[in-house]
Amino acid sequence: MAQRAEQGAAALPRRLPRGAPKGQALRAILEELVADLPPGTALPSERELADRYGLARMTVRNEVERLTAEGSVYRLHGRGTFVAEPRIAQAGALSSFTEDMVARGLVPGSTVTSSEVVAADDFLAGALELGPGDACFRLDRVRTADGRPMAIEEAYLPLVPFEGIERVEFADASLFDVLEGRFGVTFGEAQQRVVAVSIGADDAPPLGVREGAPGLRFHTVARNGDGVPLYYAISLYRGDRYEIALRQTRE
Repeated sequence: MAQRAEQGAAALPRRLPRGAPKGQALRAILEELVADLPPGTALPSERELADRYGLARMTVRNEVERLTAEGSVYRLHGRGTFVAEPRIAQAGALSSFTEDMVARGLVPGSTVTSSEVVAADDFLAGALELGPGDACFRLDRVRTADGRPMAIEEAYLPLVPFEGIERVEFADASLFDVLEGRFGVTFGEAQQRVVAVSIGADDAPPLGVREGAPGLRFHTVARNGDGVPLYYAISLYRGDRYEIALRQTRE
């Protein structure tokens, strides 16, 4: 730990750049430092930064708290502030978890926690445009990136158009690949709702976080090119490893 702290201090310039407000100058230094250091590296303490650059402790604290709020760093009580892992950003295109991870140079993985045929309740029947009681395939998985938990996923598919899907081994398979390759599905669009949540006691252990940690819960209905629902999924992502990237225009 001490070696990593020294690594963070050694990467700092000796003085603030001229021509910018002190807080802004420190912000630029810290952002560059965080970008250059590996996750888990300790940042210099607020006192060290204040003494090094002749700043008020409150100025330093404000900039460190801003980085913490953005998720670039994290605090451990009594131990200091550390570089956080970079977050995975979800783009606007409809893509699978596997495709997202591979595109970012990570190795996707899954642990199947449950798979079974269930009867659609009223809510699920409405989401998938089925009749109440119609047979559905339920697939529960913990999704991983480079072997580390990223999300918990609960997916439901109508059973009739996907006969035999309950026999697919999904530990090593992408749901998108199975639907496209085995069942000839053409994906169209998806409606998605995202809610910021605190991760509960049951979900915290498989995600490798503490109870109450921030999470993002996705509710998704994916449809084929004709607008017919393909699946309904509830996905809970770790808030410290995942974010949403949006591109918006004003009409």
